[in-house]
Order: sequence, then C-alpha cells, then structure tokens
Amino acid sequence: MASIYDYSVPRTDGSQLSLSDFQGKVMLIVNTATGCGFTPHYEPLEKMYEQYHEQGFEIIDIPCNQFAGQTPGTDEEIHQFCTLKYNTQFPQMKKSDVNGENALPLYGYLKSEKGFEGFGKGPKALAMGVMLKKIDKGYKNNPDIKWNFTKFLVDRSGKVVARFEPTEDMKNVEQKVKELI
Repeated sequence: MASIYDYSVPRTDGSQLSLSDFQGKVMLIVNTATGCGFTPHYEPLEKMYEQYHEQGFEIIDIPCNQFAGQTPGTDEEIHQFCTLKYNTQFPQMKKSDVNGENALPLYGYLKSEKGFEGFGKGPKALAMGVMLKKIDKGYKNNPDIKWNFTKFLVDRSGKVVARFEPTEDMKNVEQKVKELI
C-alpha cells in the first residue's frame, strides 16, 4: 500500500524532492498560479510558513498551468513573482500537471485519499460551481483538482487529513494546521 512518503516532486533544477524528507512533519501541498483570483492566498500561506515552520510545518508549492492558463511563466518567472510580490520562502517546485495523463503521480495518490466534496457556501463557491458546470457537467462526481490553490493537508504520520478547495477560508486552513502542529 502506497504512502505519501513514496512520492517525489520535480524541483525547478530538475532534481526530485522526496516527500520522505518530510517524515514527522505537517505538510500542506498546494497547486498554485500567479494570475488567478486566488493568487493572494500566497500571503496567508507565507504567514503560516513563517509562524509554524520551526515547529515542523512545510508547504510544497506546485505551480500548475492547467486552469485557464493562469500560470504562463517559466519556473524562474514564477519564482521571481512569488518572492517579489509575496516574499515566499517555502519551496517552490517545477510547474507540473495535477490532472490528466501527465499529472504528477503524487496527485493521483492525493485525490484517491481525499476526493472532491464541494466548494462550500458563499459567493465564491457559487461562482466556482457555475464556471465548472460549463467546463465539466459532472465535475462533482470525480476527484480531480478543480482549480488553482487546492490544498491537501498531511499530518505528521503521513496521513492525508484534509482537502481544502480554493474557496475555503484561509483561516480555516490555518486552524487545521495549528491543530496538527
């Protein structure tokens, strides 16, 4: 049976980051974009990283251009944008797919552990639902990543404990992280 620690993700230099390097730590794995309405999530993500990193918290940032082409730049351009605009310090991986035949194997595992459970309530949730119905009428019935800034939370034992859609309030994400630290 697979474990989160059996997976790795490509770094921007072409090497692999093995998630086994993070055994015993709390991880938040996020597919990100630089030109998305949810891009400001970088700010609370960086604050969480600064606040909890010394206590064993890691963020794995995986830029992805699969959602409306909202991450068009090179890995270097993405990195410059994030560090200049949001002062991000957490590791940023190579731009990769999270759905489809070229998706990182890690994402197959994450989606099998925590499928899509809806966008919640509120205007952003409704807007996401309307938009996705136009793209994929059956979007509710598959575990695929629906949009940028979907987050998976992994506890210190390597269990995927939560999936947060981009519409989730970042305060709720931080609260769940604090519970695991």
